[in-house]
Amino acid sequence: MTVPYRAHRMHFLPATDPRSATSPATSAPLRVLSLEIPDVKILMPPVFKDHRGFFSETYNKKALTSAGIELDFVQDNHSLSRTRGVLRGLHYQSPPFAQAKLVRVVRGRIFDVAVDIRNGSPTFGKWVSAILSAEEWNQILVPVGFAHGFVTLEPDTEVVYKVTNYYAPQHDHGVLWNDPDIGIAWPIDTTDVTLSEKDRNQPRLRDIYSPFTYEP
Repeated sequence: MTVPYRAHRMHFLPATDPRSATSPATSAPLRVLSLEIPDVKILMPPVFKDHRGFFSETYNKKALTSAGIELDFVQDNHSLSRTRGVLRGLHYQSPPFAQAKLVRVVRGRIFDVAVDIRNGSPTFGKWVSAILSAEEWNQILVPVGFAHGFVTLEPDTEVVYKVTNYYAPQHDHGVLWNDPDIGIAWPIDTTDVTLSEKDRNQPRLRDIYSPFTYEP
């Protein structure tokens, strides 16, 4: 049985290997924290608030590069989920259209999950998660080699995410969201989730051939 990784915001790993970068426009740090599978990161861009509202650089390539994250994003996606309990995932694209994702919430709150599906990885089949919200203004970086999904914790939740490759239907794959071998501890009543027909019928991890290989 897979031992689940800790799954709540208060369980983020401390920044034992802190790296920060400075935005040239704001001279404020971008905080980067590692989850228990270190390749999955939490990014916390600075937010500047006053009586008018707020301003935030939600993406700055120089800041990410200075933090050791060198990715070229080519497409932005935006989803709206009308009700609590909408579950999207677990998704990945196979090479040569594999995607890393940078995910954030602009309204509402989600429980976001990344599952390691890299052959040879010491954490193959294990998962990490984070609660992302518009209030916290945090982001999750899901690298290539992970299946990704989330469930909404509030109605009318909007999620925006950047990807490093274009959508390619012929390379679009998935893993069953409630695969017992993975054992994700979804923080909702799993008898009442809202799924697409595609996600309802995804294969289990043991039944797929993963195209990804772990590279230490």
